[in-house]
Amino acid sequence: MEGQAVLLENKTAIIYGAGGAIGGAVARTFAREGAKVFLSGRTLSKVERVAREIVAAGGTAQAFQVDAMEERAVESHVAVVVEQTGRLDVSFNAITAVPQPGTQGIPIAQLSVDSFTAPITTYMRSHFLTARAAARRMAEQGSGVLLMHTPEPARLGAALVGGMGPAWAAMEAFNRNLSAEFGPKGVRAICVRSSGMPETETIDVVFGLHANAMGIPREQFQGFIESLTHRKRSTKVSEVAEMAAFLASDRGSGMTGTVANLTGGLIVD
Repeated sequence: MEGQAVLLENKTAIIYGAGGAIGGAVARTFAREGAKVFLSGRTLSKVERVAREIVAAGGTAQAFQVDAMEERAVESHVAVVVEQTGRLDVSFNAITAVPQPGTQGIPIAQLSVDSFTAPITTYMRSHFLTARAAARRMAEQGSGVLLMHTPEPARLGAALVGGMGPAWAAMEAFNRNLSAEFGPKGVRAICVRSSGMPETETIDVVFGLHANAMGIPREQFQGFIESLTHRKRSTKVSEVAEMAAFLASDRGSGMTGTVANLTGGLIVD
């Protein structure tokens, strides 16, 4: 709103996986808060749709087709952004590139090596490439924020998640390492941890896989998970996006090398 202070005025942000529910919500919120957002994803049409919505709402957005698993593509895209704007203030990686069928809802004793390691190698490769590319530029300018999204199995022991839990835990460990190395150069690194969000297509599939494995309806499994939280509900996508905007802003300057816990009491720190 005109005349109202915004969190990310004059900030430049890249959002990976911007065509998805989480990435799209973060992109819209960043733009609403004044950031110039550069949206990327493997399916250009999905990213372009989000960019059009942002522009129609009065924001600034550009869409790019970028495979966050490819080193050259990531480096080239970051170079384009910095060339256009002169800086890079925020990098948020929201990719969900691992197919859940075949990796979740299967007992560890029955899981293949490839199915177990797929989430670990995929998530870590993508987050390493995007964080490294951004951190290099941020360190040169003396400021910046690296953000990642990690669901609750990163911290909470859970059955039938295969390599997903270890993958998300590795991301949180990587986040701490990024903070330790780049913090002295003005770069912050933070994970936003949520519970499963039924609003996303991904978690809808996951809940179904776990429910089938347990022989119960999908709605019953979701209800069980939500009953473990203090609020008796799942994290909302909008809550992740709003927290990401705050953490990316100068108001969140005291946080780095840590996790913003949005699990609603499912995990108590």
